[in-house]
Amino acid sequence: FHLRNISKMRNMFFISDAEKLVHAFMTSRINYCNALLGGCPASLINKLQLVQNAAARVLTRSRKYDHITPILSSLHWLPDKFRIDYKLLLLTYKTLNGLSPCISSLLTRSDTLTQFKCRLKTYLFSKAY
Repeated sequence: FHLRNISKMRNMFFISDAEKLVHAFMTSRINYCNALLGGCPASLINKLQLVQNAAARVLTRSRKYDHITPILSSLHWLPDKFRIDYKLLLLTYKTLNGLSPCISSLLTRSDTLTQFKCRLKTYLFSKAY
């Protein structure tokens, strides 16, 4: 919906303004919940890739049958599969190095493995180990 409206008004905007619109309405929604997308099958990620490709074509005014790889690289956009991996690895790095205050405060360290096992509760099975 938003991409169609942006493509109709694309001739009225400079490329920098169109990029801001695409980032505001499209990229933010594609990037939402990257942690959940990490384990998705390739068929679902390919659907997201089609949306990203369409947004890149609207921005650059390229045709449907033009190769998308040079277009994405000119916009400095990663393909969805690699973007999801990058975001997950960046989140992991920041969490392990204490650079993300909200997530690192949620993690607690256990002194020993036996202490961890004693405190672990599972409601699906009678015994966890």
